[in-house]
Amino acid sequence: MKIAELPADEAARLLALQSLHLLDSEREERFDRFTRLARRLFNVPIALVSLIDADRQWFKSAQGLDELVETPRDISFCSHAILQPKALVIADARLDERFVDNPLVTGPPHIRFYAGRPLKAPSGHRVGTLCILDTRPRQLEAEDLTLLDDLADMVEHELDILLLATVDELTGLSNRRGFEALSRHALGLCRRLGRPGVLLFFDLDGFKSINDERGHAEGDRALQAFARILRSTFRESDVVARLGGDEFAVLLTNATPQDCDRALQRLTTAIYEHNAVAAYPLRYSVGRADFDPARHPDAATLLAEADQLMYRHKQSRRR
Repeated sequence: MKIAELPADEAARLLALQSLHLLDSEREERFDRFTRLARRLFNVPIALVSLIDADRQWFKSAQGLDELVETPRDISFCSHAILQPKALVIADARLDERFVDNPLVTGPPHIRFYAGRPLKAPSGHRVGTLCILDTRPRQLEAEDLTLLDDLADMVEHELDILLLATVDELTGLSNRRGFEALSRHALGLCRRLGRPGVLLFFDLDGFKSINDERGHAEGDRALQAFARILRSTFRESDVVARLGGDEFAVLLTNATPQDCDRALQRLTTAIYEHNAVAAYPLRYSVGRADFDPARHPDAATLLAEADQLMYRHKQSRRR
């Protein structure tokens, strides 16, 4: 058995997957109807919407595998499929060195045929597949592949709709709902693997005066500018969000205190460069809270601590 390599964009891919807030969620008719349709159109016993998490393959929808909700990523056919832009077709797994001794082939559900079309998140990252499986070898014609593509495009449309509910329309960052879901997954990973995490809570100073003196349209442009600077300063794997109004947050995972210090220095430099040519300066206060599993049972407690520290920073600057 050959274990699939990690995609080159793995960190950003996982972040895109988490932003959909689908992992460990309940089954939904919006996805089940596509797997039911795929099973009927291709006359196969199994059809899945499979999502590839850090160490597992999780099924958002499963027809023909009602009692199985996930498998280890190492044995997943779909972890191979997301490495390529088009559908992966395995006519007979017993004749493919990657899968011949795979436990899903040698044991239940005794896969012989597999066809999986990668599913892209709105960001373009391949987060899973729409796949069909059979217990006997078979081939797909060109017309069949086109049909599989069409069904996968429909699933991706549902992913687009889901993401709209978790993205701030003005800045394109995650909104509070999206941040809470992403943070829950990210901190859960830190807790399981013993990795460090840091939450930064930002508040723009003097934002009300920008709105009052220059108008709300200019206030919106100020928020967009600060969002662009945050996005360019921090890593793709960091969770960057606008929580509401002029409040922003960044969650850094697997980052040391030194990494955080360097990121804040980059932010200071970027803000300085922006202010040097802008009609008015952007200024901010920030609170920093280091994740401690013993003190922070969830993202909300970590966010509350960072918020308090930000307020203290703002008060000290006023004095």
